[in-house]
Amino acid sequence: MNKIARFSTIYKADAVSLSALYEATSERTLAAWQQVPDCGEVMQNAHYDPHRLALATGIQPPLSGAIASLRQKLAALTGDDPLADCMPASGLHFTFLPVTLPLYEKGQRPQELDALRALWQTWDGQTTRIRGLRLVALPGQLLLAGIPDEASQRARQTFCETLLSSPWRDSLLARHKTTPLPPPFWHTTLLRYRAQCLPVPLRRFLSRNVTGAMATLQARSYSAWSTTTGRR
Repeated sequence: MNKIARFSTIYKADAVSLSALYEATSERTLAAWQQVPDCGEVMQNAHYDPHRLALATGIQPPLSGAIASLRQKLAALTGDDPLADCMPASGLHFTFLPVTLPLYEKGQRPQELDALRALWQTWDGQTTRIRGLRLVALPGQLLLAGIPDEASQRARQTFCETLLSSPWRDSLLARHKTTPLPPPFWHTTLLRYRAQCLPVPLRRFLSRNVTGAMATLQARSYSAWSTTTGRR
């Protein structure tokens, strides 16, 4: 089977079952947490290299009241916990499509960058819409994820296919070596915890706030060429 499926297959799965996928992901996480009484083993390294930069496209929507309140509560709960990496108030972003791994030093100009920008021009500034935002739990992370509209889904699929037919093919495949392409989740990461699992207070935060869809957002897409870390 090809690494990338046709749009019709992917969009049908998203429209019918992406919400179920989010729910199943959280359910698997809850089951994993039951096996670990607290945070478990502490990671020796961060989830990503804060000094390395990646190439990505995405959106930076305004921080709505509901999302701002949720982020503020999460930041207050984690406080000065050195293991917690909470999204800053100015950091809300949803990746449209990650293009590379975090490979670049600050100020380094990637090869073929002009060609990549030229490929992106068709999608630059288009509006991406994501509805039904909700919390999704991974063992050591909290995501804010939603459902894209058909136009946004189609645009990402087409951009992905365009990159696969370009000199950026190998970089894109390397970035998604262990994940589907395009990735099924449409999300931002609210919190990363540098341990095997989230501690009990953060698990309780999830249970208090997992009440279903909370918002719809939209914003014009942008390119973050060599300006983003591995954080998503």
